[in-house]
Amino acid sequence: MSTLTEPRVETPVSRPDIEKAGREARRTKFLHWVAVHSLAIAAALFFVLPFVFVFLTALMSDQQALTRNLWPDSWHWENLRTVWETPGFLTWWKNTLMYAVLGTSLTLVSSLPVAYALARFKFRGRNFAMMLVISTMMLPPQVVIVPMYLFWAKELHLSGTLWPLIIPMAFTDAFSIFLLRQFLLTIPKEYVEAAKIDGCGDFKTLIRVVLPMAKPAIAAVALFQFFYCWNDYFGPQIYASENPAAWTLSYGLESFKGAHHTNWNLTMAATVLVMAPVIILFFFAQKAFIEGVTLTGVKG
Repeated sequence: MSTLTEPRVETPVSRPDIEKAGREARRTKFLHWVAVHSLAIAAALFFVLPFVFVFLTALMSDQQALTRNLWPDSWHWENLRTVWETPGFLTWWKNTLMYAVLGTSLTLVSSLPVAYALARFKFRGRNFAMMLVISTMMLPPQVVIVPMYLFWAKELHLSGTLWPLIIPMAFTDAFSIFLLRQFLLTIPKEYVEAAKIDGCGDFKTLIRVVLPMAKPAIAAVALFQFFYCWNDYFGPQIYASENPAAWTLSYGLESFKGAHHTNWNLTMAATVLVMAPVIILFFFAQKAFIEGVTLTGVKG
């Protein structure tokens, strides 16, 4: 005797159940991503939160900036304009821009030929010359600051200006030479030899062949030098402190802080205006910067 089996009836899945399952899947995927990248997220927050704090405080009122509140009750964008219109701030900005642009340009122009010679020319004592360049990186600038100051102030009478900081950059920088030389070693020598076969001299080869291929390293060195000049406090304090018309943003910010020590919102607004250019510049050039720094260590 046979028994009849009733056909299975599948229960249709409703749309809310599908959406709920999709939300659960996305939530699980997000939690998995957070767990995998937890250390990177913690490190990112460690670096980002101070900038967020400075930015939020810069847009607070005078009274709220002295409280424990972390979020502005009202947004005071006029704080940025107040700082910008502070007497002397625009002068500090122009001086810093001149210092950073001229210093970066002179460093690149003077370091590239030296790096190219150490990377491509074969001559007796090349390794010793490279060791000598690297050894100068170990000498703190504070060691020679007294005789250097006496030379610029007593002999050349350039104290109270930024020229004692800008002119030495026309005579190369050891760190820039090292980075550029390491990158130039990664350029295949066949390109250089082919250019010389076509009749190019060393200078023409450097300009037409090597420089276009060395753009990532040049960008990295330029950013390093620009950031150094923009944030330099020690140099302007030594040479330009006696002349307010020659102050840079880093040194002027200290004076601004002393004059507005109770107005933390204005102090933070001034800090935002000082930091903003270098942050924006880095975000626009970060790809070339990272590529240049990475490739400089490929070949020794």
